[in-house]
Amino acid sequence: MREGSAHILIADDELSMRELLEYMLRREGYQVTCAESGRKAVALVEQGSYDLLLCDMRLGDISGLEVLRACKKQQPNTVVIMISAFASTETAVQAMNESAYDYVPKPFNKDELLETVAKAIKLKTVEHEKELLDGELRRSLNFDMLVGTSPAMQHIFKMVRQVSRTKTNVLITGESGTGKELIARAIHKESDRKNQPFVAINCGGIPESLMESELFGHRKGAFTGATQDKPGLFQDAHRGTIFLDEIGELGMPIQVKLLRAVQEKTIRPVGGNEDMAVDIRIVSATNKNLEKEVIAGKFREDLFYRLNVIEIKVPPLRERKADLRALAQHFLDKYSHEMGKEISKLSSYALDMMLKYDFPGNVRELENLMERSVALSTTNIILPDSLALSVHKRRWIEGIKDRRFDLDEVARGVSLDTIMEEIERAYLKKALDCSHGSKSQRGFLAKITDLAGKSIDIF
Repeated sequence: MREGSAHILIADDELSMRELLEYMLRREGYQVTCAESGRKAVALVEQGSYDLLLCDMRLGDISGLEVLRACKKQQPNTVVIMISAFASTETAVQAMNESAYDYVPKPFNKDELLETVAKAIKLKTVEHEKELLDGELRRSLNFDMLVGTSPAMQHIFKMVRQVSRTKTNVLITGESGTGKELIARAIHKESDRKNQPFVAINCGGIPESLMESELFGHRKGAFTGATQDKPGLFQDAHRGTIFLDEIGELGMPIQVKLLRAVQEKTIRPVGGNEDMAVDIRIVSATNKNLEKEVIAGKFREDLFYRLNVIEIKVPPLRERKADLRALAQHFLDKYSHEMGKEISKLSSYALDMMLKYDFPGNVRELENLMERSVALSTTNIILPDSLALSVHKRRWIEGIKDRRFDLDEVARGVSLDTIMEEIERAYLKKALDCSHGSKSQRGFLAKITDLAGKSIDIF
């Protein structure tokens, strides 16, 4: 979709305003349709498709908010900009919570309005292209659970496609919660072993005394309680893929026996006298720096090089924020379906709040957040109030934590603009709280913002 060919619907009960907006937008190359009432706008939305709705807050028959809701119900991807000569903070916040892209007060500056429209159309175009790219990648690679269109994820998709065609051992590295097992499963699913077992083992979740028996099995009488022969997980994975998660948690004794299994592709059950051949593909994962573990003498160097033939590094969520919207929507759809709720999307305010948070628990934390938010939500859209963030996370996001001047931040890397924005936002919000939201105080704060030459979102 070219930005200049976007189709815009204008809903305004004032003829002169409709004509002015139509003239301005047509001159910019947009297709324009006009509605003289709220009900007419709703009817047009039900009949056709529009890229953007420019809607007056006060219409002759029904309110602009009702038109906004109807539009989002019929066409969720339509971008909506509300305009009104009777602007108030309450209606502006309500419109934004109902997923309006922006709120423009009358009288408006022509150039500013056109710029807002252009940005909204560009955003829709970029999101549409991302959706197409994401769909194309996932169709070509058949990854049902891996979500993301960021350059980092595209690189991982290509790596998965390449290594899945080989029998080479793969080491997946990354912080906890980044989705390392999903990548391992994708490698298996894309390989010629896809119809054979995929066996996942959490190396940190099995006591060291039981690890050898779990991996390689045991013979009857091998130890107290071994009343019969038991195959190990390596045997269960025969002809398939074995996934050794948190491989860095293995103790040195079991590392020696694992090395032999990796090198020789043979195992010997505990208490057994003969070796058994196994045909397996080994994929490992760790949240540790195994090279440092080797230097520290905690991980065998020869085993490290056997497992780390090809390394796939998974970035933390904070380094691929471009994927956050798609991931959040993925989990929103998943848990809405599981809980029998009709929750269609995140509000722009809720998404903005999430984008300001670094998610130290990565994708796993995001999934947990969306599951709780869906469970607690009483509307068909996730609003900031229904976003189940704890108090300390909200304070962190909103930049109202008790900041102290810390010159050591310079060594770690610091953005002066970020610090100044946090301070300004905190002072403005505090002044607003003290005024109990009075319009006069808001007007005063708006003047301060204009004088500072910045647009600070304090709501």
